[in-house]
Amino acid sequence: MVRFANLNDQARLAVAQNIGHMTARDSHFKFAAEQIAKADAIVIAAGAGIGVDSGLPDFRGNDGFWNAYPALAKAQINFTDIANPRAFHQQPELAWGFYGHRLDLYRKTVPHAGFGILKKWADAKKGSWVFTSNVDGQFQKAGFAKEQIHECHGSIHYLQCVDDCVAGVWSAADFQPEVDEEQCLLLNSPPSCLCCGQIARPNVLMFGDWNWQHEREHEQRQREAQWFEKVIHNLWNVVIIETGAGTAIPSVRHFSEQTAKKYGASIIRINPREFDVPGTRHIGIPLGSLEALRGIDDALGTLRAEIDLDFTQNPQNEPL
Repeated sequence: MVRFANLNDQARLAVAQNIGHMTARDSHFKFAAEQIAKADAIVIAAGAGIGVDSGLPDFRGNDGFWNAYPALAKAQINFTDIANPRAFHQQPELAWGFYGHRLDLYRKTVPHAGFGILKKWADAKKGSWVFTSNVDGQFQKAGFAKEQIHECHGSIHYLQCVDDCVAGVWSAADFQPEVDEEQCLLLNSPPSCLCCGQIARPNVLMFGDWNWQHEREHEQRQREAQWFEKVIHNLWNVVIIETGAGTAIPSVRHFSEQTAKKYGASIIRINPREFDVPGTRHIGIPLGSLEALRGIDDALGTLRAEIDLDFTQNPQNEPL
């Protein structure tokens, strides 16, 4: 063991700063654990950042997007251009090259251990709900019930017609994309509309999207409203665990903050860069999703041990 007294001034400062950092981080974990422990119900609010620890790209800015899709970088096509219904009309092979690659990637990706931690916490409560802007289906893959999930931007695992057709929304399970990843081009035939035979597209909300079929999302939103009615009826204390949600597309952050105001809930905001919170009853944790969730879970374990120890020392629950 290196003794503090034997270190030079620079090394002492580094050790002191590290201790201070660890203390602040541990206190964040403890505060979050206390909020989760006393909650009757958990709301999980997730943005694209939660998938980074599973190996998924988060498309932060054009650089992040072009890193993942160099063929689009070479053509100077940005995310808002390709994630656009116009692309399916003008360059369907390129549009489906992009979305086909994503569909295949999401099908193959295994949710990281943080999803399991969230599910463990949710299962231990009287109720839980998931609100996510992600279209990847990772929460369903991690074992969360589909009836308790609101995908506000839709899902890549479902299809719709590129036109304003009456076909509605259907599963993409039968479509197996073959993609030239180097050129970002679909090699096989794209899926077609069940009704009119036109090209089908993913049932996700895109930029400049006036034809998005939101019937599936609307059903999820209705179930969400019913769940929150149950929260009110049962007077449940709610905690919101928000992770991986940034300000560039703030759907998830708006949901968290509006829900916190309406139901008096605390927000645990996990974000390595944008971790500011709107009040003192909330906490921001400047870490990635998996590291933060593991830290909070450890703190919950310590908290439970302390509670058990208290009861062990006073087994009859007699006044001290």
